[in-house]
Amino acid sequence: MRRAWIISIGTELTLGQSVDTNSAWLSQQLAALGIRVERHVTIADEHAPLVDVLRQSAGSSDLVVVTGGLGPTDDDLTRAALAEAANTRLERDQAALERIRAFFAKRNRPMPERNCVQADVPIGGRSLPNDRGTAPGVFIAMCGTAIYALPGVPFEMKAMFEAQVAPEIRTAAKGRVVRSRVVRTFGRPESEIGEQLSDLMARGRNPEVGTTADMGDIGVRINAIADSAEACDALLEREEREVRRRLGPAVYGRDADTLAVAVGRMLAERGQTVSVAESCTGGMLGAILTDVPGSSRYFLGGVIAYANEVKIKRLDVPAELLRRHGAVSEETAAAMAAGARAAFESTYALATTGVAGPDGGSPEKPVGMVCFGIAGPASVRARTIRYGETLPRGVIRHWAARTALNLLRMELG
Repeated sequence: MRRAWIISIGTELTLGQSVDTNSAWLSQQLAALGIRVERHVTIADEHAPLVDVLRQSAGSSDLVVVTGGLGPTDDDLTRAALAEAANTRLERDQAALERIRAFFAKRNRPMPERNCVQADVPIGGRSLPNDRGTAPGVFIAMCGTAIYALPGVPFEMKAMFEAQVAPEIRTAAKGRVVRSRVVRTFGRPESEIGEQLSDLMARGRNPEVGTTADMGDIGVRINAIADSAEACDALLEREEREVRRRLGPAVYGRDADTLAVAVGRMLAERGQTVSVAESCTGGMLGAILTDVPGSSRYFLGGVIAYANEVKIKRLDVPAELLRRHGAVSEETAAAMAAGARAAFESTYALATTGVAGPDGGSPEKPVGMVCFGIAGPASVRARTIRYGETLPRGVIRHWAARTALNLLRMELG
């Protein structure tokens, strides 16, 4: 097995009423088993389209994992669609039916007659026991493609995959291993990083390198394929070293690291502390810092100084400075940072003040303009970044909070 599709079934998914987390989890599990997922398909609870996509996937991949549509109601169509796609019919699996009856009996509940349909399996396929719920899974081979249909409930799907599907896939994959790593960067445009890594991102390489962007946070994905975990890790280590060498100080961490984790680690190692003074970010900077367990070791507190009166009274920003330069200015940002550092007696302090929009901008200070202050033992500095007038308010605020953390990271070296 080398190529796979994942098919998620549910009108609630196609309407955006629920988020498909199953596909992401399954892709990670399959990659670890040496299977490359080529396509995610999300389809509504409609019989004919589902039959079509099942037939298409069976002719285009080695493995298909389907989630959803195995319940007892009329809109649960997976079993019937599998049978029609395989040009066969359903038959009742008595052993599966007894397991469903036992599930209800163990909970002292009568089994509705409707649940009997969950024991139906296409002829030529087999039932997959579900220890967490009433819906058995289904396995069937079509056109040389192994198809596993699993419940859509995440905890049921995960347990069934790990206990029954993964061992079969592992045998069929014949020892191939796929492992991934993400090098985390901030502060450089994705296009610039792409230029610096262009040869590493060439198609057909092993390891494979690509990028993803999220409000200034650029992740450099490295996917390696080998015959053993050790060989995979060696490829990843070599490629990560080269990525770090090329990108230098833009790199702040790896895999699950965040800027807050990276900054917190640096402060904790030095025995230093930080406080914040926030205007346009409205507490987001403090929230991001305290998302990290153990942040009380280095984060002392903050002031949300939205109004000028609060900037004056709580942070000792001179009223004359505000009159002369305005709330959104480098001078005010620097004064806010200095005031927070003095108030909390912290090693460092960060400040944000800007125009998050959608209103309130001017030609001199447009929406998307944010001023940052950073106060430390040696100096108080400020800088301005313009994120653009077309970005939504929430994006500007989140981006600004991350930028403030990155400024501290660079200051800490």
